[in-house]
Amino acid sequence: MSGRIIRITGPVIQADGMRGARMYEVVHAGDAALIGEIIGLSEETATIQVYEDTTGIAPGEPVMRSGAPLSVDLGPGLLGGVFDGIQRPLEVIRDRMGDFIVRGASVPPLDRTARWEFTPLAAAGDALAGGAAVGSVQEGRFVHTIMIPPHLSGTLLSVAPPGEYTIEEEIARIRRGDGEEVGITMVQRWPVREGRPVLERLAPGEPLITGQRVIDSFFPIAKGGAAAVPGPFGAGKTVVQHQLAKWSDADIIVYVGCGERGNELADVLRKFPALQDPRTGEAIMGRTVLIGNTSNMPVAAREASVYTGITIAEYYRDMGYDVALMADSTSRWAEAMREISGRLEEMPGEHGYPAYLASRLAGFYERAGRVRVAGNRERTGSVSIIGAVSPPGGDFSEPVTQNTLRIVKVFWALDADLAHERHYPAVNWLLSYSLYLDAVEGWWEEHGGAGWDRVRRRLMGILQKESELEEIVHLVGPEVLPEEDKLALLVAGIIRESFLIQYAFDPVDTYCPPHKQFLMMQVILDYADAGREAVRRGATTAMIGALPVSGRLARLGTVPHADFPGFFREVERQIGEEFGALGGEGA
Repeated sequence: MSGRIIRITGPVIQADGMRGARMYEVVHAGDAALIGEIIGLSEETATIQVYEDTTGIAPGEPVMRSGAPLSVDLGPGLLGGVFDGIQRPLEVIRDRMGDFIVRGASVPPLDRTARWEFTPLAAAGDALAGGAAVGSVQEGRFVHTIMIPPHLSGTLLSVAPPGEYTIEEEIARIRRGDGEEVGITMVQRWPVREGRPVLERLAPGEPLITGQRVIDSFFPIAKGGAAAVPGPFGAGKTVVQHQLAKWSDADIIVYVGCGERGNELADVLRKFPALQDPRTGEAIMGRTVLIGNTSNMPVAAREASVYTGITIAEYYRDMGYDVALMADSTSRWAEAMREISGRLEEMPGEHGYPAYLASRLAGFYERAGRVRVAGNRERTGSVSIIGAVSPPGGDFSEPVTQNTLRIVKVFWALDADLAHERHYPAVNWLLSYSLYLDAVEGWWEEHGGAGWDRVRRRLMGILQKESELEEIVHLVGPEVLPEEDKLALLVAGIIRESFLIQYAFDPVDTYCPPHKQFLMMQVILDYADAGREAVRRGATTAMIGALPVSGRLARLGTVPHADFPGFFREVERQIGEEFGALGGEGA
């Protein structure tokens, strides 16, 4: 099953003699056996997208078919791993080959020699559907369920006794409906472009808690939801992605560095092993899978990297875990599609992107969701996708941003002006939105505080009032405003400085739990209500701003979480006393 190269155009080559080949079949091109994927067929001629540098290969060299689409290994040993866009283990390659990947390198993604303590969960004679559990192993602090491949079902003939096995040893045997017997191992292969099947898609209901106040309280994302983080260079997209990867309450994190600078991914690799999960105290790397296809790696592999990441995320979702996928950034992925499309001489669409840009983005984001998994109706899991977008010049009207916004339900608009003012996270509260507010309101009312939606809406109303007043202030100054409007500006400043700004390097403020977020919003709102009543009785905004309690509302986030309920009660008491006295003086 081989052909020969007849044309080379950068990462795209053409080969003839490929009769019987299939779309998206993996091939090995040239004497160097470069990994590629068939992306076009015309009679016996195949167009191949090569995932490595094609320098040095020549027409006439062989092309060997594999007979299978681009697939990944799914099994114990994924957590804590660092892979490239086609799931080659980068740390293993570094140990064997040095700091740079040798072209044509082929290293198994998972350790074939490691032994795992297997515990059977099914017995001979059981009828098992695709996705059903046959056993489990302990992967770090997670129970890694060994599942029947999704497209396989039948009667279990045998299962291995408890003991240590490698991922390639047979641990079960099943007889399909047609009578054929199939051996089951701990590892299964799955094509990355095909979503893993589920029994039922469920409506979202629980927020993905990130510990970032502007996200959780103002623009929340539900578990199983999809969000976009667009912003110009320097606005903090990667920092936001890192914070979400560190602190979100998903069980598993899959971080895809797609076309980003190598130093940013290196920063992740240096810092993550030293970080602790705030819920368990264990290393965050123990729940993380990193997929790295940096800007100096072959451009063609960028497209594969996001599919590799989402397939791994779906695998852990099928075990019943909540998974969060960070894609940084989908713009680099789209640029790779544009380059390959140009090599194929396809008709360009808007801004030169291919006409299928929207469908590719939709196919990726629609693999998010909260589901009832195959093989077990009682088990649910979720995949949440948070994709960074890098619009050139911060232009949100460009095709990648616009096509993404048609699909996702959460939009965190990063603002370069806010970033330049050292306002982080630099999320513009006037442009951002979330369509999951109704879905997560019940959870917040129960776990955050009664009246969460009312408090949130009132604080957002104060920020919008500030925006309306800014034009008047810029024209004639704040002195001409009535006291009620001056008070709105004072409270809006407190909301921005004390609630929306969060210090990622502060050991306390870097993460804010839900109950503390609600109390922070409540105390600011109570301050605003007391101020409005004092103004009605004749007090001025200058008098209100001079109160000692006004200073205590600064940097609320740095108050230790355990101490905050007591701090909240003390500030509430102080608000009552100081505004009561202020009202008497004003009258």
